[in-house]
Amino acid sequence: MPTYAIRLVRFAGRLLLALTAVVTLAVVFLALLVLTDGADSGLAAWLATLGAASAAALWRGRSRTGAARLVPFVPVIVAAALTASVCVPTVPTARRYPPVLPFVATRHWRLDTGSRVAVYHYPPANPALRHRIPLVYLNGGPVRGISVLDHRFLQLLARQGYDVYTYEQAGGGRSDLLPMDQYTISRSVRDLGAFIHRLGQGKADVLGFSSGAVVLTRALADPSVAAHLHRAVIAEPGPMDGPTARIRGHQGRPSARGLAPAMTGPRSTHLPRYAVAFGLMRFGLLTPDTELIGQAEGDNAFTAADLGSDTASAYCARDAHRIPAEDTAQNFSFSPAASLRIQQTVKDTPSIAPRLRRSTTPAMLMIAECSSQVRQWETAVLADDPAVERTQYMPGVGHHLWNGLDGNNDRAAAVVTAFLQAEPAPLPNYPTRDEIPAFLHGHK
Repeated sequence: MPTYAIRLVRFAGRLLLALTAVVTLAVVFLALLVLTDGADSGLAAWLATLGAASAAALWRGRSRTGAARLVPFVPVIVAAALTASVCVPTVPTARRYPPVLPFVATRHWRLDTGSRVAVYHYPPANPALRHRIPLVYLNGGPVRGISVLDHRFLQLLARQGYDVYTYEQAGGGRSDLLPMDQYTISRSVRDLGAFIHRLGQGKADVLGFSSGAVVLTRALADPSVAAHLHRAVIAEPGPMDGPTARIRGHQGRPSARGLAPAMTGPRSTHLPRYAVAFGLMRFGLLTPDTELIGQAEGDNAFTAADLGSDTASAYCARDAHRIPAEDTAQNFSFSPAASLRIQQTVKDTPSIAPRLRRSTTPAMLMIAECSSQVRQWETAVLADDPAVERTQYMPGVGHHLWNGLDGNNDRAAAVVTAFLQAEPAPLPNYPTRDEIPAFLHGHK
């Protein structure tokens, strides 16, 4: 073999060894991040990795002379530079709240629970049509700001005579953050009761959507909070407790997940620090209160594009190429760590079915044709809550029932208002409790 070829092979071999060393050090760094739960913004893991790698490089270079003794340090320097990017914040570490909305006033209420929440009020557009019972909206997330799309739906309900109140749940949107260990599903339920009490208008009707529907369902099972509820609309609920969360069953008709164009805009997950932090949290390898990134920093970094296909999964496959902009970049707010924390507290709770079976608050369940929710999460509410008076299966929509497309907002409003006024339902009562098995079989 020619001399140059031998040199080339040797160089390739050394390069491969160097790359292997860099990858190994990166893996060690990630393992130490997990073991230390990201202590000191990841610096504890970084310094430990750098120290061990430097010691190994010194040992490997002990028999070399001159500049050759520095060669083992090359992978160490490369790995140190790459992993250091995980330890350096690139957004402010103090919470930056969204600017005020131009179309509705933002007020802040301190609830009896200690939560300080951002409150929005849409009074009836026509006082002559005013309904006497206030309507409270609980948005999804959990711990997500209320989207502009949702605000438009609430304005529609106000035009139909409803006195609409909504608030961004603690940690979401313009509401104040909580210490991470205070984000629990029980706290969310208590906040709902405290909010209605603060309204001072007696009982309230409540419309809960997605994770907001979970809060509402659990409120129905809590007599101290249920006493404040007049009527309950449970729209596209997630799992209500640990046993329900462990169900892996049917979903609705195909959604736009995997069909819609990729979301555009900046992504925090394109940056090593946040890709590592959010990824390890999602897989349960870092705790929500990890020291790698603080709650405020994570909230500041997370963008709508980071939701990826989650947004598309809220729409029917037929709508894949016309998914509306749900929010503005300025208004979007989501707390990934607090959201994971609340979801975990749901998974950790025992069954609420025995308490839910004692509910007497009139309720309605709304299910979307193209729902991305597990069907049994939804039908569990119907099966266990004897006070569910009607179910409305919403054709032509996905998880986001009021999405601004076609006449979907008007159809959703018609279903909600008919129930709140105890008027005949615009859609068949389907499925009933007896129809749950057939519904699960026929709507995979």
